[in-house]
Amino acid sequence: MGRGWVFQHDNDPKHTARATKEWLRKKHLKVLEWPSQSPDLNPIENLWRELKVRIAQRQPRNLKDLEKVVVCVYYMAGSLFGRLSLEEEEDSVMSLEGLELSGEAMQQVLDTLSDSTSSTMANDLDLIFLKGIMESPVFPSPYYPQAHENLEESKLEAVSDNNLELVQDILKELTPLTHRNKAADELARILKEPHFQSLLETHDSVASKTFETPPPSPCSFMDAAFNNQPVAPDAVRMVGIRKVSGEHLGVTFRVESGELVIARILHGGMIDQQGLLHVGDIIKEVNAKEVGNDPKVLQQMLKEASGSVVLKILPSYQEPHTPRQAYVKCHFDYDPSHDNLIPCKEAGLGFCSGDILQIFNQEDLNWWQACHLVGGSAGLIPSQLLEEKRKAFVKKDLELVTTGPLCSGMGGKKKKKMMYLTTRNAEFDRHELRIYEEVAKVSPFRRKTLVLIGAQGVGRRSLKNKLLVSDPLRYGTTIPFTSRKPKVDEKDGQMYSFMTRSEMDLDIKNGRFLEHGEYDGNLYGTKINSIHEVVDAGKICILDVNPQALKVLRTSEFLPYVVFIEAPDYEVLKAMNKSAKEAGVMTKQLTDSELKRTVDESEKIQRAYGHYFDLNIINDSLEGAYCGLKTALERLSSEQQWVPVSWVF
Repeated sequence: MGRGWVFQHDNDPKHTARATKEWLRKKHLKVLEWPSQSPDLNPIENLWRELKVRIAQRQPRNLKDLEKVVVCVYYMAGSLFGRLSLEEEEDSVMSLEGLELSGEAMQQVLDTLSDSTSSTMANDLDLIFLKGIMESPVFPSPYYPQAHENLEESKLEAVSDNNLELVQDILKELTPLTHRNKAADELARILKEPHFQSLLETHDSVASKTFETPPPSPCSFMDAAFNNQPVAPDAVRMVGIRKVSGEHLGVTFRVESGELVIARILHGGMIDQQGLLHVGDIIKEVNAKEVGNDPKVLQQMLKEASGSVVLKILPSYQEPHTPRQAYVKCHFDYDPSHDNLIPCKEAGLGFCSGDILQIFNQEDLNWWQACHLVGGSAGLIPSQLLEEKRKAFVKKDLELVTTGPLCSGMGGKKKKKMMYLTTRNAEFDRHELRIYEEVAKVSPFRRKTLVLIGAQGVGRRSLKNKLLVSDPLRYGTTIPFTSRKPKVDEKDGQMYSFMTRSEMDLDIKNGRFLEHGEYDGNLYGTKINSIHEVVDAGKICILDVNPQALKVLRTSEFLPYVVFIEAPDYEVLKAMNKSAKEAGVMTKQLTDSELKRTVDESEKIQRAYGHYFDLNIINDSLEGAYCGLKTALERLSSEQQWVPVSWVF
């Protein structure tokens, strides 16, 4: 719909005055002082006479006077030859949309003034004078477009839709200045505020139109009544495509009110690239054959078709918009060929745990459209909601109980009901559903903490000490706290920081410890503040903690790089332990049961907490594991990283 100048024939000057008054009021132009009584032409005629005198004296020199002249020119033309109004009209023959006053619009008025056959009630002198003004060199043609722009309503447009990226660049420039400049530090804090970040994210989403699909209209019953109306012949469209036999079009269907409707169009597929079909279009015929109401039959018909394929459709006329795109890290393996719920197995996209996928469309509650970052086309993957339902599904008790004398001792799997207790959080962690995690790609940066996770006896402490010795200026660690009394040769703050039992109990109750435990009647633990002290000193804090602590650490407060030190096979671990004992590195040789327990514990940790790990290293050689860890840490300073989106926004 375009906005344009439309001349409509009307010899009643009152209509002209009323229309112009309303238009000028919307433009906030106080050119005319309208009387409170019924509108007439006296005010505009008085202004007209005044302007004739001023123009004759060549007095107007500014744009404001020119605006008055433009209003009078159009208004007098409208009063002489028809009513002037500002309407919404598309492709009107008389529309002057987008025309400059110095161009076709002014020429149209001049032609009308010169037309001797025009039946008007205008004074000949007024006609001559009006034409003289429009052709007068007093107001050069470049002034008219400027005046016209002032009278036109301007449409607001977003300057850019990537303000979040711009703010991140600004923060990078501000970071070196925050320590010595208070204004820079204050600005950086403002830009990092969650409310400000949310405002920018909302602005960018609106500017790029990447917002969610609006909910259906509450008056959906009216839509159903409308669908029962006979279809106008001109509403039917014929769409032609060319394809080879067996080629998938990248589209799925659903049954709606007995009709086959396009449910989704896969990103990057043939239909998406051509842009001829849209979600909601009703498929009536394929090559002059009715399609019925079975989506599988239609899919097979389209798959086997070759050459020119003509589709008869009823368009949906839905306003398309760009869906919000996101990136997710997968925490489970998926093979669409083994999925009985997917609407079309050929349209499915397989992936492995740890893969990063780009999500193109999340409008469907059960199936998302996604693709791998490198290569391949888009496909369907189960949504977060669908996969949660599938993994959390438990059969009813009646379905699990078998009857009969031979099976009387066999019952179904019992449900374990328990309340959540922080002391038993490990039990709940084992049953946590891990589906997708939204991530974002960020520029290289140094992590605040390095967290080493692994089973007891797998070599975490050896790797930690090796890193601390290799670069003490870059790496640091915390000093554990204990409630035991210091020994004779111990100093507070060297190997341990000493506290009383009551002080430590109070701090544990107030949540000031990352983790704690009791050994030989004494408490030991790591304080959260001690981590901040190492980070504030400009070092990466190395932590070897229990995996339960990852829930606290994996936030933007600590920015951890989590490395899982995986135990090698039993035979390799046994040989390593024997070599370490012979070399004098270890004083105790582990038994076979202890070695097997280490391998089993390593597998359990990986199953329960693998979604937290950034890197897995098999410690089959201490030197090899150390080199691999050192290389990975160096890459963090030079390569872009995928991090949880909560760290960024």
